[in-house]
Amino acid sequence: MAEIGKRIREKREAIGMTQEELASKLGYKNKSSIAKIETGANDIIQSKVVEFANVLDTTVAYLMGWDNPTPSRKGVVVNVLGRVAAGIPIDAIKDIIDTEEIPEEMARTGEFFGLQIHGDSMTPSICDGDIVIVKQQNDAESGDIVIATINGDEATCKRLRKYKDGIELISNNPSYSPFEFNNQEIEEKPVRIIGKVVELRRKF
Repeated sequence: MAEIGKRIREKREAIGMTQEELASKLGYKNKSSIAKIETGANDIIQSKVVEFANVLDTTVAYLMGWDNPTPSRKGVVVNVLGRVAAGIPIDAIKDIIDTEEIPEEMARTGEFFGLQIHGDSMTPSICDGDIVIVKQQNDAESGDIVIATINGDEATCKRLRKYKDGIELISNNPSYSPFEFNNQEIEEKPVRIIGKVVELRRKF
């Protein structure tokens, strides 16, 4: 069943869906179940394949390998920004350093941009110089990696943790302390989420 897992992963990534999101839509408790299916460690029953196909906007035949892969479609080009300053609309930013291509399926789900990461606060998963693909949105789920502005400063990449009385913006690198904000500070500073990281592009 390794091949079906590979196809599930490819379709999920093509539409910008996380393992957590797919697990939630299919009734799994957490993303580990999806991870095991994608790696071929766990099998899935035929009826569940139908559910996967529906959620991933594909066919059972494709996931099972009964037909040829879906023909590749032309991608959509998005700008890669060197930096994002607070308070400036994304489409007004002039610091464009490159472009990246995203699948049409992903592009249809919203507005996207690329951002070059500076610094080591998100290592080892996201390193200095990496490009992240960001879906523009002003909110995100707890556990998502987001791009946020704090107190009018340049945007930063952090993992979001939500609580009833506030949020934390957490670095992957344990050398950096998390930023903690209560609900009042979120409004007064302000702290603003401008997008959710959906993909990492690393050039060697």
